[in-house]
Amino acid sequence: MFSDRIAFTPSTKDDPEFCVHISDHHQLRLLQLSDAEPLFAQVNANRDYLMQWLSWLPTTQTVDDTRNFIRLTRDRFHSKQGFAAAILYESSLVGVISLNGIDWSNHHSSIGYWLAAPFQQKGIITLSCRAVITYAFNSLKLNRLTILCASQNRRSQAIPQRLGFTHEGTLREAQWLCDHFVDHEVYSLLRREWKS
Repeated sequence: MFSDRIAFTPSTKDDPEFCVHISDHHQLRLLQLSDAEPLFAQVNANRDYLMQWLSWLPTTQTVDDTRNFIRLTRDRFHSKQGFAAAILYESSLVGVISLNGIDWSNHHSSIGYWLAAPFQQKGIITLSCRAVITYAFNSLKLNRLTILCASQNRRSQAIPQRLGFTHEGTLREAQWLCDHFVDHEVYSLLRREWKS
């Protein structure tokens, strides 16, 4: 369904954007302010589903909230502290994948992702993660990546398992989710373990 060949558009001084061509149907690119309305619409359309797993949903109530989030993530990218990228499938924005804060002293970061429910089980998140991992290890020269998933979110846990991450353990009551605490499963991958 998808090509294993990933083409990176490298960041340059003149064109500092992040863009990855995964296939003719599937791309990643840095979120842009023009994405605010379609991104907010996608969040709203999937709000009930996403509320099961994501704690930031209550703070995203308007397009302006989404616009502020995009500004924040673009600032993070330009200060080399991570990024959030639009997941594009058939030219539609269907989710977001992010490198959440970079600890440069320890060469570590974590990956987060969400995908609209109708686009799941197509390999989109696995290939998106593969691209971000390759970028993090090969271009940023990070040494360690983690993915945290709610203990009840088996579909999300299948992603790091499929990509060869090691399960390190459970963070008990790690996240307040609307009205209760949830445990998180911690998965990690080291650069020496990655075969892109």
